[in-house]
Amino acid sequence: MHKMGRGHREKVQQFMAITGSSEKVALQALKASDWHLEGAFDIFYSQPQIRSVTDSRHLEELYHRYKDTYVDMIMVDGITLLCNDLQVDPQDIVMLVLSWHMKAATMCEFSRQEFVSGLQALGVDSLEKLRERMQFMRAELKDEQKFREIYNFAFGWAKEKGQKSLALDTAIGMWQLLFAEKQWPLVDHWCLFLQARHNKAISRDTWSQLLEFAKTVDPALTNYDAEGAWPYLIDEFVEYLVENGIVSKSS
Repeated sequence: MHKMGRGHREKVQQFMAITGSSEKVALQALKASDWHLEGAFDIFYSQPQIRSVTDSRHLEELYHRYKDTYVDMIMVDGITLLCNDLQVDPQDIVMLVLSWHMKAATMCEFSRQEFVSGLQALGVDSLEKLRERMQFMRAELKDEQKFREIYNFAFGWAKEKGQKSLALDTAIGMWQLLFAEKQWPLVDHWCLFLQARHNKAISRDTWSQLLEFAKTVDPALTNYDAEGAWPYLIDEFVEYLVENGIVSKSS
């Protein structure tokens, strides 16, 4: 690394520390991303040919550490143990990002396939490597496209098996978690409105459209179009905000 400037050298060392990759792989990814760390991480994790090779034996050992005693799945107790090992709170949003990587079908459950394939996709086969990867997974929430994918994934992941809609209490908990990250100023008003006026399960359409609303309509509603194709619940929310003096009618 003697031919590199200090800034590039530090990026190579940081990349190697987070990904567990070799210097050669770090250089390859960083050069391909024009020395942008986030871009290099994206290249590393999306291109299996340069990703670190995982040991399937280690993955099986990890799976068996967390597997339920009675069924061939990782259930709530196993996920609690995994969180303890990773030193993260089970309610931490990074666990949602991890579940997204694993393509988990249901909250608080990982099948063998989901767990093993998810860790392989992340290029990790040990707790130490997974701990190191947490920083990268948190950073993914800052990427607008990935946040949208994680947000839309959360609906199916959090709803009860066999249900088309998401229970209101669960939806509110998920919105508070996700919008704490996205910092939508109206999230608390939205949750109070739902509890006061709606009190029913949330449809997938309302779930997905709310992200569009939060992303495109400013908090003062100055660019809100009453003739737009928003779900009725979002139109009712706007009326609620005006009625309660949260935004001015002139908006």
